[in-house]
Amino acid sequence: MNDNRIRNIVVVGGGSAGWMAAATLATYVGEGATIRLVESEEIGIVGVGEASVPHMQAFNSTVLGIEEREFVVRTQATFKLGIQFNDWGHIGESYIHGFGKIGRGLGPLPFHQFWLKLFLGGRAGPIGAYSLQTVAAPMGRFMASARDVPPGSPLSDIAYAYHFDAAAYARYLRGLAEGRGVQRVEGRIVSVSRRAGDGFVDAVVMESGERIEGELFIDCSGFRGLLIEQALETGYEDWTHWLPCDRAMAVACESVGPPLPYTRATARPAGWQWRIPLQHRVGNGYVYSSHRISDDEAAATLLANLDGPVLGDPRPLRFTTGRRNRFWDRNVVALGLAAGFMEPLESTSIYLIQSGLQRLLGLFPDRDFDPMLVERYNRETIFEYEKTRDFLILHYKATERDDTPFWDACRTMEVPASLQENIDLFRASGRFFRDAEEFFALPSWVQVMLGQGIVPRSYHPVVDRMPEDELVQFVERVRQSMAEAAAAMPMHQVFIDRYCKAPAP
Repeated sequence: MNDNRIRNIVVVGGGSAGWMAAATLATYVGEGATIRLVESEEIGIVGVGEASVPHMQAFNSTVLGIEEREFVVRTQATFKLGIQFNDWGHIGESYIHGFGKIGRGLGPLPFHQFWLKLFLGGRAGPIGAYSLQTVAAPMGRFMASARDVPPGSPLSDIAYAYHFDAAAYARYLRGLAEGRGVQRVEGRIVSVSRRAGDGFVDAVVMESGERIEGELFIDCSGFRGLLIEQALETGYEDWTHWLPCDRAMAVACESVGPPLPYTRATARPAGWQWRIPLQHRVGNGYVYSSHRISDDEAAATLLANLDGPVLGDPRPLRFTTGRRNRFWDRNVVALGLAAGFMEPLESTSIYLIQSGLQRLLGLFPDRDFDPMLVERYNRETIFEYEKTRDFLILHYKATERDDTPFWDACRTMEVPASLQENIDLFRASGRFFRDAEEFFALPSWVQVMLGQGIVPRSYHPVVDRMPEDELVQFVERVRQSMAEAAAAMPMHQVFIDRYCKAPAP
């Protein structure tokens, strides 16, 4: 038995990040340790992020042991096959960044290289016809992976994510965490006590005067960064020059039809608008640059572009895109908005919390806080944030729009060298190479670059080894198999009604 193990953990802040952290730590290190979560009912949570990436499915089931149907019912969730981007490359253009694979690779080459030869010759349609998710989503069809289909069928391996009520998810996780021994402390923190000598946090002091002592602190206090920034002054790297939006207006509206199995992201004059369908309502928001449009104009634009009757007033949010200089400093680990923010464009916020928690479990310290563990955590998290940042910047940079000052500035901006290399390589020959374990893989990069007008000049020379008639047949077979598989899927609403219909709230 390690007598030096951590026995007292304090999570500062609730919301999705705080309760995800509490539930995860209670599940894996809670035995023999006290875990307390401090939050105040007076301090609201942001709770805007209502869409996820496929990683959430595995996190819920394998990390927390949550059964999917219960999660969907408890959070009024729907299913998500990808994101539809409207008006990003040119006004009037639309494409879907779908989850999962594109076609079927042959030998060492990915499918899109074979497609590319035909596409450049005018003999193949858009890339979206060769992926199950991008075919099924606009048809309004959805199903989970099937077990009773032939091996290799597109229906046997369907990647998907969720649209969900973030506040309901936090409440659900709170019940889960408290059931696993987490103690919730209500109240406001008025000061942070630090150890003499090394500056470690040793307690947070409540408005009541109570001291909540701990050995490891998880900062989930939102943009304020109560511990990581206000107490430890870790510093922040600002990415606004690449990700120019710094405000959002969020509002819900009534559903006017069955929920679509995808998120919609529509470019607007000074940013973009999201549409996220849940079972009981639709979440909407306008993410924008305050240097290009006023808050009142943004609210008016948002309200003028809703599908159904509005439910409440738009809520304003302010943020600075970027990251902390260190995510783990001394005995404080920052998660969620306390760690950084890269706007909700590809629904990465929840993923980055989950990824941070899994990384923390892998590098979990004892009371000595080995600097090697801290350094490795920071290095890997910085890598993940910067690679995710590059993928998000791509959406703004890869545009031909010059119709507003906002889009003209995005089109002409200098981007990180790492992103420019990816763009140049793809433009030359359609190639993309994933860097180590970066989150977004080849299908994501290929779909967004093609969708926003980065068309390669050529293709991989090995493709020419396949006889022309075989190439045409191969690509057409893939298109046909995707069309047939999508047509066999039930409508999204039918799937929900059959398996996971939530009661009206």
